[in-house]
Amino acid sequence: MKSTNILFYYILVLVLALGISTSHAYAQPKYEFRAVWIATLENIDWPSKRNLSVDEQKAEFIRILDMHHRNGMNAVFVQIRPAADAFYPSQFEPWSEYLNGKQGLAPVPYYDPLQFMVEETHKRAMEFHAWLNPYRAVFNIYKSSIAPTHVTRTHPEWFFTYGDKKYFNPGEPAVVNYITNLVKDLVQRYDIDGVHMDDYFYPYKIGSRDFPDESTFRKYGRGMSKPEWRRANCDSVVKSIHDIVFQTKPWVKFGISPFGVWRNSNIDPAGSDTRAGLTNYDDLYADILLWLRKGWIDYVAPQLYWEIGHHLCDYETLLDWWTKHTYGRHLYVGHGVYRVFENPTKPWRNPNELPNQIKLLRDYPEIQGSAFFSSKNFERNPNGWSDSLRFNYYKYPAIIPPMPWIDSTPPAKPTIVNARNGEGNFKGTVLKIDAKQADGEEDLRAYVVYIANDIPTLGQHPRYIFSAFNKPSLSVDIFDTDIPKEWNNCYVAISCLSTENVESPLSNVAQYVKTNKGWMVKK
Repeated sequence: MKSTNILFYYILVLVLALGISTSHAYAQPKYEFRAVWIATLENIDWPSKRNLSVDEQKAEFIRILDMHHRNGMNAVFVQIRPAADAFYPSQFEPWSEYLNGKQGLAPVPYYDPLQFMVEETHKRAMEFHAWLNPYRAVFNIYKSSIAPTHVTRTHPEWFFTYGDKKYFNPGEPAVVNYITNLVKDLVQRYDIDGVHMDDYFYPYKIGSRDFPDESTFRKYGRGMSKPEWRRANCDSVVKSIHDIVFQTKPWVKFGISPFGVWRNSNIDPAGSDTRAGLTNYDDLYADILLWLRKGWIDYVAPQLYWEIGHHLCDYETLLDWWTKHTYGRHLYVGHGVYRVFENPTKPWRNPNELPNQIKLLRDYPEIQGSAFFSSKNFERNPNGWSDSLRFNYYKYPAIIPPMPWIDSTPPAKPTIVNARNGEGNFKGTVLKIDAKQADGEEDLRAYVVYIANDIPTLGQHPRYIFSAFNKPSLSVDIFDTDIPKEWNNCYVAISCLSTENVESPLSNVAQYVKTNKGWMVKK
């Protein structure tokens, strides 16, 4: 491609991303979950490679968070246990090899990566969900570094080798206890917002080879068929994790991101009108609908990594199907941004594919947001999608939807204690607001700042969301670019969010008026 054509392409993408009116941007929801997966397995996203210095690891993670925060994200799923190893000091499992190149080696100089990541995420008013893989124990039996203290060495009777990997034996009751205790330890010690698991329950099938658990089935089958027994094993670990999370910190969420197809309708009339080569229920033995009906999980984020119009698994068909099977829990749609780079088909080279997916899901009140796989794919701004999110679909921040079955009690409203004129400095500051939490309020997540040109619409569209992490008060600079030129009045109010994202009533209102000398406080 000639350089002039390349330049034209990028200009076109930028125009598509920026060519949006303020009213259209405001069409975005006030409440929306916007997450990105940050994978550590094989250094997919972070750290970018083994043996980075501690300062380099920290700088990389901060850069990643800042990128996604600019793009409008409000949550991250960070893989902290990719293969029975840990990105934190654990009494159960050794340090991950993906940190320092050898499993069991602590960072030098010492720090706790998980504690660091949680704190940095909360500084940006984002949620941190700790992503664990339940059953994968060794990623590659020929290449992976395995410490002497690794559980595959201390309890070899709990594991099977399948292909080039080792897996926990899901049918062994001791395995359920082990994973449950591990999750309890994690939730007790860290201020995480959620426990997250992906689609790797029983492993994806390798050709015609069956998972080698016949002897365990004979021991524990209790008269069930093998598929029924395998699903019961997964049910046991999910219910046990739900129960221990609820008992330990009932405000911590538990969510799962399954493969995008539960069952095909040619096998089960209740399934989706798809022809997937494998399914959750029949091949991975994950009965995700049971877990939703029982209330064992708080959200589901199905991996709808196909394009609109796919001949076997159409995105829109699956979107509609999942909305009918949430059972009152939250539904976040998983988008396969990686498809732009991994053997891309024509639809994934189309700049409109992801925006159209977001438009479609926003038509369903049963859908509370999106999750994107994975982090590194945004760094190259594929199809201009980072720009499209930042300047269009996620132009303004959104409040993470609260879960009323966890908490519905709003915090007390904050108070604007001072409103004053801006100083006209080089940043274009025109308004200044100082606010504080209500007396006695603690453990708030964020302050939400609203700007409107009339009182009735104040509180409809967040303009800023600032972290309340260790901050009992807030000082806000509002810039001239935040106020449309046609406005003559400007009203500002602030609310607070609890750690469970329940919003307080609005504060008192500060009013500014436009004069020939600029914006002035109206007393």
